[in-house]
Formats: sequence, C-alpha cells, structure tokens
Amino acid sequence: MENIPVFNCKNADDVLKAVKDYNVSFIQFWFVDILGTLKSFQITSSELENAFEEGMGFDGSSILGFTRIHESDMVAWPDPKTFQICSWRPLDRPVARVFCDVKNPDGTPYEADSRYIFKSILDKAAQKGYTAYFGPELEFFLFASPKCPELLDVGGYFDAPPLDLANDVRRDIIFNLQAMGIAVEYSHHEVAPSQHEIDLRYADGLTMADTAMTYKVIVKEIARKHGCYATFMPKPLFGENGSGMHVHQSLFKNGKNAFFDGNEKNNLSADARAYISGLLKHAKEMVCVTNQWVNSYKRLVPGYEAPVYVAWAQRNRSALVRVPLYKPGKEAATRVELRNPDPAANPYLAFAVMLAAGLEGIEKGYELQSPVEENIFDMGPADFEKHGIEALPGSLHEAAIELQNSELMKRVLGDHLHKNLVENKLIEWDAYRTHVSEYEIEKYLPML
Repeated sequence: MENIPVFNCKNADDVLKAVKDYNVSFIQFWFVDILGTLKSFQITSSELENAFEEGMGFDGSSILGFTRIHESDMVAWPDPKTFQICSWRPLDRPVARVFCDVKNPDGTPYEADSRYIFKSILDKAAQKGYTAYFGPELEFFLFASPKCPELLDVGGYFDAPPLDLANDVRRDIIFNLQAMGIAVEYSHHEVAPSQHEIDLRYADGLTMADTAMTYKVIVKEIARKHGCYATFMPKPLFGENGSGMHVHQSLFKNGKNAFFDGNEKNNLSADARAYISGLLKHAKEMVCVTNQWVNSYKRLVPGYEAPVYVAWAQRNRSALVRVPLYKPGKEAATRVELRNPDPAANPYLAFAVMLAAGLEGIEKGYELQSPVEENIFDMGPADFEKHGIEALPGSLHEAAIELQNSELMKRVLGDHLHKNLVENKLIEWDAYRTHVSEYEIEKYLPML
C-alpha cells in the first residue's frame, strides 16, 4: 500500500503525466446505470489522450435505463479529478480508474446519467451559495460465499475478537481505502452477526458519491481475497438487524456551517430546520430511491433499529431524522442524519433526492414539526395521531407509486430516468409478488 501514490490531478495533462510516471497499463472507465450498478471498460494508456479529447463511445442501449436501440450511441467522458491507481490490483504495471460523465454524441450531458443528475442538484445548491457535504455509514455483511448467508462470526455491536473474526478483513479494506486517498474515521463490528461498518470522513457531495462506489468495490475485492463474500444486501438474515446507510449531511455557506446558529433552540439555524422539514415532507416520495429493492422493505420494519416513522429527534434513534447533539466549539460538525437509506442504493441518486428535498424545504420555507424524543416503536395509533407521525411505505410497490406520483422527484430525476426507474421497480415487484417462496411451501402445502 505504501508504494501507491495518492493523486490530486486537476486536468488531463496531470493524468497523462501520472500514467507515464507510474507506468500505468490500463485505465478503467467507471460509471453507473440507473440502479447504481457499476459499469466499467478498460482502455490502454496509449488511448487515454484521445479519450480526454473526444470521450470513449459505447452502446447505451445495453445499459439499464439508458437509451433505446435506435439511439444507442453514448460517450463516456473521463473526469481527471477522479484518477487513482486501483489499490487492490498488482503494483507491477498498475491499473487505474477514473469516473466518467456520460454524454450524448454531440457533447451534451445525458439526462439519465446519475452523476449528471446529482451534479445538477449540487449546482443548484451552489447557485444559492451552498456547498453540500455528505458522510454515509455503509454497513455490510461478510459471509462464506454468495450462495447462502453462512456466518463467519457471532459477534455483536463493538465486539472484539474472538467474537469478531473479521479484524484482518476490515484492516485490509481500510489500508486499501487510504491508499486511494479515502479518509477513514473508524471501523467496528455491527449489531448483527457477521455485520460490519467502516465510517468514512465526510466530503463534498460528488466526491462522496464517487467514494461510496469505490468503497463498495474495495470491500468486495478485499473480502474475496480473504476467501469470503461481502454483501450490501439490506436484509440478508431473518430475525437480525439489516444493513443501513445512515447519511449525515450539511450545507456550508461562505466557509461556515449554514446549519449552525448558536442563538436558536438546539443550535439549529432556520436553514437547518427547513432542510430537515424538507427531508420529512418528501421522505415517502424518495424512499424508492434511497431503498430501492424488494429486500429493502424487509429491513424497514419496527424493532430492528431501522426507522420507519417520519419524525425527527436529537437523541432518539427510532426517528427518521436525527440531529447529533452539538458539542461546544464544534460548529462545523452540526449536521442532520437521515437513517432510512440502505447501502444498496445508487449513491448519486440517493444523495440527489435528499439534497433536493432539503433545498425544497429551504426554498419553500417549510415549518419544522416538534421533535419526538420518545421511543416511537413503543407508540400506538393514538400517539402517532397526536404527534402527526406517518410511516414510510411498507413495500417496494407502495414506494414506487409514491415515486411515480411525486412532482419533485420528476423534476429532480428528469422525465426519462423517473419513468424508467418507476417501471423497473414495478416489474421487480410483480416478479416478487408472483414468486412462490419456501415459506409458502412449508406453511401451506401440508395443510391445504
């Protein structure tokens, strides 16, 4: 790891020099489809200069949610600022990766490119003077193989060896992340057996979305080298906690945290309160993006630390939005934490809809409801009515209909991607609801 340089390339010339200086053999061009599945192709170093000048063409009709067959030509344009050598690959004639923006043949941005959609929302924030920062907590499980969820340990939250048997795996993951310039704050065993978390230091929105994709690749690659399988599936084990992606977020303006106001209750500025209100008001509309799989809704049930009720609080982790307590002198750390997303989401779209919902709250001046510090999981219908608490959709079908009917989500995602995402999720739901499960065979076959 110590032989891998961390680059800070500003332009194509910087990248070309790095490729020559370190004898880079191949450059992987990375982008994602509408579901956040990583797509990649490799070019040789001799083709790189031309790629920066003209992009690299590919067949968009073969990428989920992109173009139709009669308008299939797409172009991947490398972003030089994202160039890094792949830490998990051999150092002899190393392989590098670069994230790409997907464009039309005429050079205009492609409307269904997730990265472009997020950049558009970040630009909207910038026009208002804001810089958006994100800090996701991506949990994952380590199993013996991808064929069944065979546990590697029986550890629990913050357990140490011998209950936690993945110290070496997490250690190597962290070294590989650091080798690519990704700052890690801490790591630990999570609540469920064989479940783990590595927390990344917050960064500006686009950097963090790229980082989240890199993080998932590194976790999987290093797990494979250790002879096990890493999964970001939200709920792989019945009766155990699922994997979440709690997303910490904040806005800065003129170098200062726009969420902090020491003269206001809870030290939350008017912008922070309106931002939280935006997250709450639009939570049901965007949950199909932040929790995009049938399996996501096996995690979003009461009792397993996954918040399903639309409310906010400071200490209460059963609320959808939590505001970590302010520490004197730590104004820059003032932030809000959205707790329902899971790590199987497309990070570009997930961050985009969160930021858009928060900005909508600020633009429209949404009023923030009172915090709910009681354990919401212990409440009954009367308590929900008293506090005005609604629940998130209970299934992918409900979430897809909420997304389908949302004018804000149509504006954020664009008509093309919004339509394709809704259609994809409804098809997934139909496939799931018509499937005859092992549970049904075991329960009904003997008695009917």
